[in-house]
Amino acid sequence: MRNDTALITEQVLIAPDIMRMELETEIAADTSCGQFIQILVPGYFLRRPISVSQVRDNCHLSLIYRVVGDGTRVLSQLKAGEKLDIFGPLGHGFPVIDEDVVLIGGGVGIPPLIETAKRHISSGHHVTAVLGFASESQIFAKEELESLNAEVIIATLDGSCGAKGTVIDAVHAHDIAKETTVMACGPLGMLKAVSAYFEHGYISLEERMACGIGACMGCVVKTPEGDTMRVCKDGPVFEIGKVVL
Repeated sequence: MRNDTALITEQVLIAPDIMRMELETEIAADTSCGQFIQILVPGYFLRRPISVSQVRDNCHLSLIYRVVGDGTRVLSQLKAGEKLDIFGPLGHGFPVIDEDVVLIGGGVGIPPLIETAKRHISSGHHVTAVLGFASESQIFAKEELESLNAEVIIATLDGSCGAKGTVIDAVHAHDIAKETTVMACGPLGMLKAVSAYFEHGYISLEERMACGIGACMGCVVKTPEGDTMRVCKDGPVFEIGKVVL
């Protein structure tokens, strides 16, 4: 991990309140799927953790993030040609395993699954991506995943596109076997449902982080044995059943 001054090469709105930012940075060469970087937003003291959506090549990263507060609003207003102080790559990401996988994402939990899909597909494996949204107007990443040759299944809570209901409703509707290895990222309720259905796999936790390196102990979770794990350093990806949700 290291600090770098990254160049913004593109920033676009891809869905309501959802931005995609392309960065030129040497950190890309060391980044794996499921890892994140910490961004120093101009005018703010604490860095913002943002998952890496794709590693374009050894010098370029893609980020997808939601505008949810003042800090990310400032971030979303930056233009191509401006620079950002970033730190990373951070955390333990998703493993690339030698088998077909199901990727499940909800909302802004979807971005790290794009690079995860790319690496499994490039290894010759079939990837099924189940993506959950509130409505059709909020859908993003579908075309990117399909361009990688992933099979994409959509679930919307209002039934405006794909299966009506949650990602687990879509899993049942498409008869996805619980024995399949799953890799998931999204809201806590979704991760609980995924962990209850699938027999084995990995989940990526979304927590507020300050330092990003495990020093501040601001993002701790417990193991079933009662031990403390830090989402930023020991995770954010954990094997199903290894932490208490």
